[in-house]
Amino acid sequence: MSLSKEAVGRKAADYVEDGMVVGFGTGSTAYFFIDEVGKRIQAGELKHIVGVATSRQTLTQMQSLGIESRSLDDVNFIDLLVDGADETTRDFNGIKGGGGALLHEKIVAQNSRRIIWIVTEDKLVDTLGKFPLPVEIVQFGSWKLFRTFDQSGMNPTFRKSGQDTLFITDSGNYIIDLNLDVIQNPHQLAFELSNMVGVVEHGLFLNYPDVILSSDAEGNVQEITRSK
Repeated sequence: MSLSKEAVGRKAADYVEDGMVVGFGTGSTAYFFIDEVGKRIQAGELKHIVGVATSRQTLTQMQSLGIESRSLDDVNFIDLLVDGADETTRDFNGIKGGGGALLHEKIVAQNSRRIIWIVTEDKLVDTLGKFPLPVEIVQFGSWKLFRTFDQSGMNPTFRKSGQDTLFITDSGNYIIDLNLDVIQNPHQLAFELSNMVGVVEHGLFLNYPDVILSSDAEGNVQEITRSK
């Protein structure tokens, strides 16, 4: 698995060009992309790269590699965002947020001109839902929302960072994971979640990427590109 993650992460660096503002995603596959871009900058192969991080974890890695970082508010737009996905269909709908950074990832994505998702081939699915759907919620009234999800048959669980500690996002929110198994109508579900008071953001990223790079166990990378 790590071979395929590394192969697709490093391959994505080929899409980065001198002078770009680059969005750096979060997660174990994005780690290799960040590492490769850092190496190419250090080797002089890439110049004048400015990076925008989607999480504190990503920012720390960028700084350790000497990648110039700026906040999203300090750039006009992002030329290229490279990020992972927990599940994606071939028609460019996906679930993200397994690393807990879905809110920042979606905000960065909304401000990006081009988006590439990097995944291992097992993340390419026909129907979304096997991966639990993250929903970021405010802490106030969180158990009320939990019960609402439960009564709707969505099999909710609070995400934890330890046995007795609830996970808290970079923005100070909780995450409830919905264990749905199959999402028959992701657009309808996204609409319903977005209109629930107390929900900050959900992990359905529908129609976001322009390119999906997928790698098999041998490290062979396939490119799935949206038709113009």
